[in-house]
Amino acid sequence: MALVDLVMPKLGESIMEATVLKWTKKVGEIVKQDETVLEIATDKVDSEVPSTTEGVLSEILFTENDVVPIGTVIARIETNADAITAQPPVANNAAAAGAETEEPVADVPYVPGPVHTASIPNAGNNKFYSPLVLNIANSEGIAMSDLENIPGTGNEGRVTKKDILQYVAEKKSGKPAQQAAAPKAETPPEPMAPIAHEPPPVQAFVEQAATNAQPSYTTPAGNVEIIEMDRMRKMIAKHMVNSKQVSPHVTSFAEADVTNMVMWRERVKKQFEKQEGTKITYTPMFIACITKVIKRYPYINCSVDGDRIILKKDINIGMATALPSGNLIVPVIKNADYLNLVGLSKSVNSLADGARNNRLKPDDTNGGTFTVTNVGTFGSLMGTPIINQPQVAILAVGAIKKRPVVIETAEGDAIGIRYMMYLSLSYDHRVVDGSIGASFLTEVAKEFENWDLHREW
Repeated sequence: MALVDLVMPKLGESIMEATVLKWTKKVGEIVKQDETVLEIATDKVDSEVPSTTEGVLSEILFTENDVVPIGTVIARIETNADAITAQPPVANNAAAAGAETEEPVADVPYVPGPVHTASIPNAGNNKFYSPLVLNIANSEGIAMSDLENIPGTGNEGRVTKKDILQYVAEKKSGKPAQQAAAPKAETPPEPMAPIAHEPPPVQAFVEQAATNAQPSYTTPAGNVEIIEMDRMRKMIAKHMVNSKQVSPHVTSFAEADVTNMVMWRERVKKQFEKQEGTKITYTPMFIACITKVIKRYPYINCSVDGDRIILKKDINIGMATALPSGNLIVPVIKNADYLNLVGLSKSVNSLADGARNNRLKPDDTNGGTFTVTNVGTFGSLMGTPIINQPQVAILAVGAIKKRPVVIETAEGDAIGIRYMMYLSLSYDHRVVDGSIGASFLTEVAKEFENWDLHREW
């Protein structure tokens, strides 16, 4: 008889945890290799976790809706079905199971070297702390004695990510942190270190809001219907609020004459689809122009880490895609600057189809460095998009409308009917100043206007 650990798989470079949505197998059921055992969700996509071996599911260590760090053991599979005993295992007890399981696998990216995690879970009052909590404690300089006194709201009083983030925010704001009922000890807990620099009240309020404290609900009056947000809508809401708190948003606007684009697409679209087996839309045409301009303005293609600016050498374009449910997801075209118009068209159509039919993989939404959203698809002339963190800029393209405009010609000014479109760029003012943001947007508009009517694809 042998037990094989099933761990939460690594789902992408920036994904550190996932939520258990549903177990598709129960304790005692036979599972085949590569058969789905549970469904999970990240802040980007839903996914399935297959079994890594064939056997019988003997233990389930986390319940539905539990948030589990990547690399953590989530279940155990007994590979010898004949040797199973009649004693049912203790299932769905994350705290008890966590205290008995081995360390997370060595390649868990957020477990820092200086912390000796092997001794921490069993120190002090014998509480179990997840690797994610330990990592936050280490990065924020929280002593073990302080960690043990943080009141936990998780299973059996376990300290969750929300608990420690709330503690950190209260500590930074100078507010006395709540203390957990600690067991009798020979020495009292270490006093909290004095705050060296107390943040201003506005910053303290923002940090406190970021901890996502439980909201207080009021009973609405009148003829109303109350609809609970689904899981994806909650994540989108959290992501948008976080982006506004992190990045000081500035939005610049420009207008582009896209007549050449419209006329070229009308001329080639039937032959393009017949020859290449995919439709040509405006999105890959926009992306082809945008990638050219990004190379001239590298600060548009970066992220911020504290006081450091991380310039991204790869140009990975995210395209905001509306789902049938009304929610939004942003699949990513990797190395978009290396793709020609055919490659961009196939990538755009494939990712859009995968998003609408819930077939995206976790890697399909990872690694974006700049995002494009087409608000014109739904008839909007323009928009003020919210930055997709940790990026520093997002471009919105509006609806294409025919309008009379003044055209400058060699013979003088004239009035003509042209296809016009508004562009809006929201950018992070910490690293992208108005001159860079406005210049980038102007150059994008010029690229649109200078589309070659006689080009092939």
